[in-house]
Amino acid sequence: MRPPFRHIVTPEQERASTGIAGLDDVLGGGFPANHLYLIEGNPGAGKTTLGLQFLVSGASNGERGLYVTLSETRIELTTVAQSHGWSLDGIEVFELVSSEGLAPDAEQSILHPSEIELGETVRGIMAVVERLQPTRVVFDSLSEMRLLAQNPLRYRRQVLALKNFFVDRNCTVLLLDDRSSSSADQQLHSIAHGVIFLEQAVDQYGPERRRLRVVKMRGIPFRGGEHDFNLETGGLKVFPRLVAAEYRVSTESAVVTTGTPTLDTLMGGGLPRGTNTLFIGPSGAGKTTTAISVVRAAMLRGERAAYYLFDEGLASLLIRSRSLGLDVEPYLRSGQLQVIPLDPAEVSAGEFAQMVRHAVEEEQAQVVVIDSLNAYLQAMPGSKHLMLQMHELSTYLNHRNVVTITILGQHGLLGEVRSDIDMSYLTDGILLFRYFEARGSLLKAVSMVKSRINHHEFTIREFRLGKNGLEIGEELKDFEGVLLGATVYRGTQPLLGDDGA
Repeated sequence: MRPPFRHIVTPEQERASTGIAGLDDVLGGGFPANHLYLIEGNPGAGKTTLGLQFLVSGASNGERGLYVTLSETRIELTTVAQSHGWSLDGIEVFELVSSEGLAPDAEQSILHPSEIELGETVRGIMAVVERLQPTRVVFDSLSEMRLLAQNPLRYRRQVLALKNFFVDRNCTVLLLDDRSSSSADQQLHSIAHGVIFLEQAVDQYGPERRRLRVVKMRGIPFRGGEHDFNLETGGLKVFPRLVAAEYRVSTESAVVTTGTPTLDTLMGGGLPRGTNTLFIGPSGAGKTTTAISVVRAAMLRGERAAYYLFDEGLASLLIRSRSLGLDVEPYLRSGQLQVIPLDPAEVSAGEFAQMVRHAVEEEQAQVVVIDSLNAYLQAMPGSKHLMLQMHELSTYLNHRNVVTITILGQHGLLGEVRSDIDMSYLTDGILLFRYFEARGSLLKAVSMVKSRINHHEFTIREFRLGKNGLEIGEELKDFEGVLLGATVYRGTQPLLGDDGA
């Protein structure tokens, strides 16, 4: 008989904070202390900055730090630290190759350089560690040691010797490797207690996109997969991959008004909390203005909201909203409403998810609008499985009981229209906007085509933007082909503009 399953509890370990909040979150609290870790990445990926940030974090807690460099000078490292606003006080910088070591008189020709230089390098490191007794060490970089060794076996033995030496002295060590060898050096992966890989990629347009991945980390659970990060003034800023299942909260179901009673009726009562509603239709049909009307209704209820604006400028949004009687500028000034214009070329999927999390968890936003999904998808063309990331973000917002509105523009105005993506399966409700022609005028229609929560109307109603905001008319019973853009009028039904207003 098979024994019952027993849950294995991972023992608590002393942690060494990386100094990077997002990376500590990925690792569940930082590096397990007193071990050796390998940080891999191509030149420019951010390894040196990560190493300095790790030492500066330790120094702020009174820990001694040592930066062993074979590739950069003390002056260069000081310049890098100062560019981030850091001081290297309490951190020893040990240059293994000085200007004297590069002088012609220092060269010898009797023995092969690797026979002497590698041994001298290792002995020099050990001597400074014995003198300083640091608790944190960064070694930059392994590529120079690999060149000195000239032999994979000697190289591995020396790294093993350094590992044992550091562990015996309770040091937490980061070995930086720029992966300059012609073949992947997998043997170090087995030696290191953990491996983190930093990646830098350049798309056809926009800045470099950086991601990190924890390849291995012995003895602790960590958040796997790729995590976006930025290299900016102040160091690395890591955005942990969003896992919606980690943020479930118990909530009570409720339906809130859109601010327009006839629209509430069309939608079956309004917008349910903890759901994502898609506003979809061609350009100019009224999707953004409808979203602003919903946001203004939330402001009147005393709630807070976050509006992420990818497409339109903030100034034009405010001007149009004011002209339609939907002025939200007072709420913007008070901080009750946040409108965040985003440059599509500058933001990553992970960074955007972190912005939304901050708005919901720190700013207590109860309504979130993403305008629009077209720009959101175009903003991150290099991101893998972006639809899955959007699914996680939507699920997270639902778990937090947020009213979420996502806007998707369709190509074309009349006749056949199409979308870049099919978002219908990700959303709980779909509000469809359309143009149609009648009596020589270009008119608009709106219909609720999907709701997982409410029993909504299965009608098509006339819709327009008036001086007092949204106006929803009667059902278009005397029209056919409205959704196709090929309208046929078969009656005398009055329209919203018939009174001359």
